[in-house]
Amino acid sequence: MAKSAKTKKEVVAEPPVPKKTGKKTEVMIEPTVTDAELQAVENYSRFSEFDIYLFKSGKHYKLYEKLGSHVAEHKGVIGTYFAVWAPNAEYVSVIGNFNGWERGSHPLSSRWDGSGIWEGFIPDIGRGEVYKYFIKSSIEGRELEKADPFALWCEIAPQTASVVWDTWYEWKDEEWMRERRKHNALNAPMSVYEVHLESWVRDPSEPERFLSFQEIANAMVPYVKEMGFTHVEFMPIMEAPYPPSWGYQITGYFSCASRLGAPQDLMYLIEKLHQAGIGVLMDWVPSHFPGDAHGLYEFDGTHLYEHADPRKGYHPDWKSYIFNYGRNEVRSFLISNALFWLDRYHTDGLRVDAVASMLYLDYSRKHGEWIPNEFGGRENLEAISLLREMNEAAFKAFPDIQTIAEESTAFPGVSRPVYLGGLGFGMKWMMGWMNDTLKYFEKDSMYRRWHQDQITFSLVYAFSENFMLPLSHDEVVYGKGSLIGKMRGDEWQRFANLRLLFTYMYTHPGTKLVFMGGEFGQLREWNFQQSLDWHLLQLAPHKGLNECVKTLNATLKSQPALHDYNFSPDGFGWIDAQDRDNSIVAYMRKGLNPSDTVVVVLNMTPTPQSNYRIGVPSLGQWEEIFNSDAGDFYGSGISNGQSITAEAEKWHNQPQSVVLTIPPLAGIILKRKA
Repeated sequence: MAKSAKTKKEVVAEPPVPKKTGKKTEVMIEPTVTDAELQAVENYSRFSEFDIYLFKSGKHYKLYEKLGSHVAEHKGVIGTYFAVWAPNAEYVSVIGNFNGWERGSHPLSSRWDGSGIWEGFIPDIGRGEVYKYFIKSSIEGRELEKADPFALWCEIAPQTASVVWDTWYEWKDEEWMRERRKHNALNAPMSVYEVHLESWVRDPSEPERFLSFQEIANAMVPYVKEMGFTHVEFMPIMEAPYPPSWGYQITGYFSCASRLGAPQDLMYLIEKLHQAGIGVLMDWVPSHFPGDAHGLYEFDGTHLYEHADPRKGYHPDWKSYIFNYGRNEVRSFLISNALFWLDRYHTDGLRVDAVASMLYLDYSRKHGEWIPNEFGGRENLEAISLLREMNEAAFKAFPDIQTIAEESTAFPGVSRPVYLGGLGFGMKWMMGWMNDTLKYFEKDSMYRRWHQDQITFSLVYAFSENFMLPLSHDEVVYGKGSLIGKMRGDEWQRFANLRLLFTYMYTHPGTKLVFMGGEFGQLREWNFQQSLDWHLLQLAPHKGLNECVKTLNATLKSQPALHDYNFSPDGFGWIDAQDRDNSIVAYMRKGLNPSDTVVVVLNMTPTPQSNYRIGVPSLGQWEEIFNSDAGDFYGSGISNGQSITAEAEKWHNQPQSVVLTIPPLAGIILKRKA
């Protein structure tokens, strides 16, 4: 695994304070040299001929070491090397505070090799300098001022310039990095806490202010550790200046969100999570980018990063632009970006957004609004090839990470290896399970008997992919309401239903993902502009739900049967899925060791069931190791006591059985005593 560069944490700086003066966008950073001392741009390059060959062929996976701005020493002088890809430019210069934003002051030189790269070394400027590229296009003489596509940091929006920075950091997460393979393994317990950093928590005294990465770390790390989640997943934290996009409209693919702090501040947050034994997944968005004037769109006056034809290059859903996945230099850009976050930020995996929109040329398009592939089909062969190559490159460089696809179609082999014809992802979101489950729980319990198949159908295809079960942010926005708001009945029943849903989720094959707030019953729909309503934890129903999720996380970790066979039919067996009249289902989860087998019974109605017989796989004494109706969870406290005796009476195709009391709107987990 490639090692990240290092620096002292003490050098972490505060973001520049933006201001506007005249027509130019500036920040309050004093120039390091006077006008009289300004020197010409000097010839200097970080590119070898082999680098250029890899770049042109789409195989350069570490472009962030070459393109962009890099503080360097040249001829005994400290300065900054700039390199930018703009093949259709006739003139490129660096503009910034250091030269009064003069377009003719510091021109870069175009390389001789036809790569389209412009580069040069400017002495006596360094870390903290604000800059853009002035580009005069060879197409109609268009004049553009663009942020650096490879900038490691940016100004705080609404300012749009790039900032010369670095990713040096003295990492102190060696133990996690050494052992994370076991935490990310396909047979490991994995429960992911999905987080939008800007709205997870805010300072009550300043609710309009975003907390910094470091402030978030101080609050988040102890909470996530106490709750027992194995991983957090950050919704996009790249530079995305439009808050309502939730970070999915990215303008700075190599820059963390400047409004939350510097790169080293984000590294501090990740480091603290790792030190607490918590993995970090990051949303990555290779599917589209916005048309902001300073961003990637028409970067050198041409459709450089995106397709020129809107039938392939414009996304109608998000009013954004689609990468040209067939262009080698763009492929190098995207794969380098994926590996950058795994390399420099020690992230443990990537959740790839909107994969379905990448796979199909007709996604959200009507007849005549898309162009078939070379074989006349609807599959985007270039995007498929890119995803396969990205996954192969990521797992080769970092074999102990995970990649997860947000993919909602029946495209085959999303989580199968590339050498078997798959896309190469480690996991795929199980969108069908999510849709069926929420629809089922939104129904009044008296009608559930006619929808039993809705809660059992997922097991028909559960092992066709390596599925992650998501209850994500997408389910609690745009009028859909909160998770607790979807549940039916009075207050007690709504909370009982949600505890039951989580019990079903945690005992269903596959890994788990819960969006922030769901774990304590956030009442209102998620609002990206506000903090979660943490005060609700003072109320018994919310506190009880929170304790239930905490206990489910602990049970997931402690019971091998719930994760040994995350993605294999060897780990699951139906006991009874046919009791429609009582809306009860029962099944087994099995571990590598037969003695680890657990039995799960779910009662989907508010009617408790007494003297209810369930088949079990072995004789002996059984015990109830989890009950979502526990008093500590705000339940009614109905339980089966400390010991349950299995009798030699055949039931549910099992040679023995137990007689249970099944609590209302509850799930219980049984295990044979040693």
